[in-house]
Amino acid sequence: MTLAVEKPAQVRQAVPAKKPRHPLRWLLYAFLTVIGLGWLAPLALAVYASLRPYEETARLGYFSLPEHLTIDYYTEAWTQAELPKYYLNTLIVVIPGVIITLLLASFVAFCISRLRIPGRKVLLIVFTAGNLLPPQVLITPLYTMYTWIELPGWISDSQSLYDSYLGLILIHVGFQFGFCVFVMANFMGTIPVEIDEAALVDGASAWRRYRQLILPLCRPVLAALATLQFTWMYNDFLWALVLMSSGDKLPVTSALNNLRGQFFTDYNLLAAGSVLVALPTLIIFQMLHKQFVAGLTLGATKG
Repeated sequence: MTLAVEKPAQVRQAVPAKKPRHPLRWLLYAFLTVIGLGWLAPLALAVYASLRPYEETARLGYFSLPEHLTIDYYTEAWTQAELPKYYLNTLIVVIPGVIITLLLASFVAFCISRLRIPGRKVLLIVFTAGNLLPPQVLITPLYTMYTWIELPGWISDSQSLYDSYLGLILIHVGFQFGFCVFVMANFMGTIPVEIDEAALVDGASAWRRYRQLILPLCRPVLAALATLQFTWMYNDFLWALVLMSSGDKLPVTSALNNLRGQFFTDYNLLAAGSVLVALPTLIIFQMLHKQFVAGLTLGATKG
């Protein structure tokens, strides 16, 4: 049997009273809620339309209550648009593109932020300034250059960078590389320099410091960048349309054209195809959303 001993009055701590929320904070919550619903509204409407027959939508409108719900459009879009083949085409481009971009960007960011290289700040500015150039300006010179550069037959059956998976991967790596270098260099700059000094005392080389010390600490920012890069490369339509000519090599974003008829387009079927095309990005974000949020909020608070 134990006896409860009451703490002296001077030891007891009063529980702080909960401060009432400022009216401006409630206004901010309301504003963010409206913005979030506005972003989700097109996706919700597409899902709702994909579950209704086109005849019902044409008769009652998109915003009416449903009389009949079905998933037949999803099975029809899966087969008619040949989505499995186009999913594979996209993964052939996106997965190597994300890995190569993050790998090369981590190398350069480590050199800029952790090594004493002359002109490293100027180099970082150059990588950052490259993101300000609109990609549409480079369409014509890149198209010409891609048709000139020849490739061995064992790399591509097109004999040039044009109409090849390698050419599309290089485009994504080139345009996303500068942004990743900028983000990772700023993140690596927040890591205490004492870690490098302790490793140098132990005789660690630059490669070992990068691989065993810095890179493991960059997992949150790598996850955040991987999520963004996967989404951007997956959703690309411009470069595939300009630099690819073979229909069987196009990415999944172009597969929706297979659902459009010559004289009539079933927009409910097109909505089902759009949901299926967008599904992988939603899955990737759901899998990595904790790391994504952690990577975005690193450095937001001190202490």
